[in-house]
Amino acid sequence: MPLVPEHIVALLACARIGAVHNIVYGGFGASALNARIRDSKAKLVITSDVGYRRGKRVALKTIVDEAVINAPSVEKIIVLRRSDPGPPELFHEMEVDFYEVLESGDATCEATVMDAEDPLFILYTSGTTGQPKGIIHTCAGYMVGTYYTTKYVFDMKENDVHWCTADPPGWITGHSYIVYGPLAVGATVLITETVPDYPDPGIFWRIVEDFGGVTIFYTAPDGHQDVYAGWRRVAGQIQS
Repeated sequence: MPLVPEHIVALLACARIGAVHNIVYGGFGASALNARIRDSKAKLVITSDVGYRRGKRVALKTIVDEAVINAPSVEKIIVLRRSDPGPPELFHEMEVDFYEVLESGDATCEATVMDAEDPLFILYTSGTTGQPKGIIHTCAGYMVGTYYTTKYVFDMKENDVHWCTADPPGWITGHSYIVYGPLAVGATVLITETVPDYPDPGIFWRIVEDFGGVTIFYTAPDGHQDVYAGWRRVAGQIQS
């Protein structure tokens, strides 16, 4: 899924009922997604019909359709429809609408009591140097470490507004410092599908200005490099 509120809703819903989630980066293709589905024996895939990156639509559902063809463990596909309100097509007997699922559920859901060493989620390595390896993160160990680093390394407080510009929670930084850490300390998080240099290199700072309450801005070295490269392009256009 793209980095939209429903992404985080689904992630936290899994944690609440004790289901192990396995978030896959939206930039991966069908074969990479299929490998992770098969290895983890996932029963449910949650996706969006499209994502938006650099002003273009990315057909995520098409990738999922291909990925589940040889994934016998998958029983249902939940689809968040952002652009196409039409009915499911390829796997109609397996597909359900994201908001129909929400509306059909109870208004309250008691949290499932978990043991400290019960798995919370699986996160796979990138697979660039071989077969992706699934790393299991447990409930207590992961949450204690994430809470501690968020509270004391970031010095984050309940009245902070935190913006982590990492890729969607397909990487551990996103899990820890977009979702679990800031919410564990009671802070507010800002999420966006924005990239550092589109539509121009000033987009990050305009977002900080527009959402003036941002008090902690957390990014990565490649984010700085993208912004710097973008400003160099702008400077070159001005000089020419």
